[in-house]
Amino acid sequence: MPRTKGDHEARRRDVSEAVWRVLAAHGFGGLTLRAVAAELGATTGLLTHYFPAKRDLVAYALDLLAERTAARPRPSGGHGLAALRTALLGVLPLTAEAAASNRIWVSSWDTALSDPESSDDYAGKYAQSRAKLRDLVAAAQQLGELPAGDPERIAAGAQSFVLGLTVQALFAPTAFPPRRQVELLDDYLASLASRSVATPPPPSRGDEAVSP
Repeated sequence: MPRTKGDHEARRRDVSEAVWRVLAAHGFGGLTLRAVAAELGATTGLLTHYFPAKRDLVAYALDLLAERTAARPRPSGGHGLAALRTALLGVLPLTAEAAASNRIWVSSWDTALSDPESSDDYAGKYAQSRAKLRDLVAAAQQLGELPAGDPERIAAGAQSFVLGLTVQALFAPTAFPPRRQVELLDDYLASLASRSVATPPPPSRGDEAVSP
C-alpha cells in the first residue's frame, strides 16, 4: 500500500522529535545517524532517506533548533527601554526549557565554526538579532530613556552582555540562578540609562601643535 503525504509528514515529525531528544541529551557532539536511529527505534538505512550524509543531519538540526527557539514562549509587551529589557530577558536561560535550548545552542557553536557555510549562517542570525535590538535601543533613545549614542554599538554591547551571561549561567547555574540573571541584566540596563554621552576634552597646547 503506497504511503500518503500524511504518513510522510508524520514520519518526519517523528524524526524531528528524535533529533531533538538526541540534541537535548548529548548536544551536537553526540548527534550521529546511529544515535538518532536508536532514539527513533529505526535503522540508519531509514534515516539516510532523510539525511544522505552527516552534514545534512547537522544542517537539519540547526534549522530545527532555530525553529524551536523562535517558537519558545517569551515575555512580551512594553515600549522603549521596557521592550529592550523584554527582548534581552528572552535570551537568558531563565526556565528549564530556555536552559535546554541554550545548552544546545552553545554545543552547536563548535560545529558551526568548523563549517564556513554554517558559520556564515550563524553570523547572519546574530546580525539579525542585533538589528532588532538596535531598533529597540533607538526607540528608547527617542523616548529619552537612554542617552544619545550609536544604537548599533549599544545593541552590540547588549547582545554581548546577555550571551556572556547565558554562558556563565549554563556553566554555573547555582551561582547564576534566574533571579540573579535578572538582577544583573537590570543593573546593566540601569548603567546604560544613567550613562552620559562622553565629550572629548578640549585639545591642550601640545595637542594643537601636532599636525594630523
